[in-house]
Amino acid sequence: MGTQVKDVVIKADAPTELLLKKHADYIEAYGKKEDGYEFVMTEFLRLNGVYWGITVMDLMKQLDRMNKNDILKFISDCQHECGGVSSSLKHDPHLLYTLSAIQILTIYNSLDTINIEKVVEYVSGLQQKDGSFMGDKWGEIDTRFSFCAVACLALLGRLDAIDVDKAVEFVIACMNFDGGFGCRPGSESHSGQIYCCLGVLSITNSLHFVNVDMLGWWLCERQLPSGGLNGRPEKLPDVCYSWWVLASLKIIGKIHWIDKKKLETYILACQDDETGGFADRPGDMVDPFHTLFGIAGLSLLGSYTEDIKLVNPVYCMPEYILKQNNICPQIL
Repeated sequence: MGTQVKDVVIKADAPTELLLKKHADYIEAYGKKEDGYEFVMTEFLRLNGVYWGITVMDLMKQLDRMNKNDILKFISDCQHECGGVSSSLKHDPHLLYTLSAIQILTIYNSLDTINIEKVVEYVSGLQQKDGSFMGDKWGEIDTRFSFCAVACLALLGRLDAIDVDKAVEFVIACMNFDGGFGCRPGSESHSGQIYCCLGVLSITNSLHFVNVDMLGWWLCERQLPSGGLNGRPEKLPDVCYSWWVLASLKIIGKIHWIDKKKLETYILACQDDETGGFADRPGDMVDPFHTLFGIAGLSLLGSYTEDIKLVNPVYCMPEYILKQNNICPQIL
């Protein structure tokens, strides 16, 4: 008996063209609504939100509309004595937010805004004996944190601060029989975890450990009749997987294995033609998270190349930024 297919129906009046100006207007206005319910309730991931906004505005060639000075000051204020960076003021530091800070500062060519040596000390101090990384001092282990640590240090040119071989060894231990990866050894394969593990292996030039054909097949099976991609079997499609799945396929050289036109149709259908922004599925509420990954997905597909800059599939940053910094992760 086959697994159940869960999908959405794209309505005939769904958007079919890229509403670029509306998306830029939406992102610019989002950070200014400081008294809004949504803004207040997302304080726990504020710095991630700034990264999503900065990156998508750069990809849309609209970065100059963001307030660079305010953003740099905010990041500086969020760095703790331990070197880690928190999501917002008076929150705990974590690898998730520390990576977002380094990505933003790299885009702005402003790494001197914070104490980089303390960042390196913080990140390296979270590595465990088995090569894994805690996300923060409270001890949760997850391959997401392996990616955050390795990507952060690679952007800083400081991979020498950790045991890279052990970090790779832990990621390989999380590989499953289906070619995918989970959050820890023995955990279920998931597209987001696959992206993180491939990111680690790409940055460390270790993609030879991957069963490319088996993993490529698993990832391609994430495409549903609507054209959208899901994160694992029996789940609904979501625009964010236009990044996690598609970037993974790009890293292993199998992006041509999916129906690009159908995916583009799905991504465009998730736009809000009134407010701008992208949602997870057609007709849902938009947010900056899905807006970045919708635009980044279109970039990976090679769509609207005159309007959207090329995105790097490993770092989810504009490709030109990485070239400026001589950062060249392995791509098959």
